[in-house]
Amino acid sequence: MNKKVFYKILIHGFLIAMAVITLTPFIWLLLSSFKSNLEILAQNQTLFPKEFIFSNYDKVNTQFNFMRYFTNSVIVVATVTVMTSYTSAITGFVLSKYNFKLKKLAFGIVMATMMLPWCVTIIPRYFIIKEIGWLNSYKALILPAMFSGFGIFMMKQNLETFPNEFLEAARIDGANEFFIFHRIVLPMNKNGVFSIAIFQFLWAWEDYLWPYLVITKPEKQLIAVGLKLFNGQYQTDYGSLFAATVISIIPVIVVYLLLQKRFVEGIASSGLKG
Repeated sequence: MNKKVFYKILIHGFLIAMAVITLTPFIWLLLSSFKSNLEILAQNQTLFPKEFIFSNYDKVNTQFNFMRYFTNSVIVVATVTVMTSYTSAITGFVLSKYNFKLKKLAFGIVMATMMLPWCVTIIPRYFIIKEIGWLNSYKALILPAMFSGFGIFMMKQNLETFPNEFLEAARIDGANEFFIFHRIVLPMNKNGVFSIAIFQFLWAWEDYLWPYLVITKPEKQLIAVGLKLFNGQYQTDYGSLFAATVISIIPVIVVYLLLQKRFVEGIASSGLKG
């Protein structure tokens, strides 16, 4: 066996092992969602349920109003994803293709927001939201997330390689800047926009702390915080909790599978690979 074949087998074996390690918890979660609480807490554990129980999925909505949290999350996260993707694209376009005073300072501020830990700003952000009366309002979840330093940086890198000849040709034909961005730049850089959208969707969907702080009304709460309601004061309904968790993972998987190709191409074109 030559070295090339050996290394190929070694790499594939490593990747398979990593895939098994990564997928095993999810498979266990899925199968456990069909178990009773007694079986989940039993000392002698088995991967497959002794008897498949579908009542856990029924209780998710009948006892915990889970679909209300799910719907709230879809509305908020979809809004945040669309708005952040748009603002990142247009800001990245301006920073990459226009020359103006304080351009370097503006980009430096964007970079500084990426370096500043999120936990450092959470307390002042909370007090600002409280002072302007946005507690228990989705504005507190949507508007602060409209601008993403990472998204702006990623789109700027993506658009640095966009040919200026397209812009000049459009201007010669009489197109204004609004038309150029929305009809030329945006459609030709869809991969970068979709990459930002995936990142933002994942971050917003799994965010727990910020919704927990600014939303206190149960009927307005999002799914990440809603899952906590399955932990009772004296006991936890693990079967329903696992079933709810499985359902909450589905949108993440669907979004990634639909946009996987564009995501990879967008990351490559932004210069963030490796």
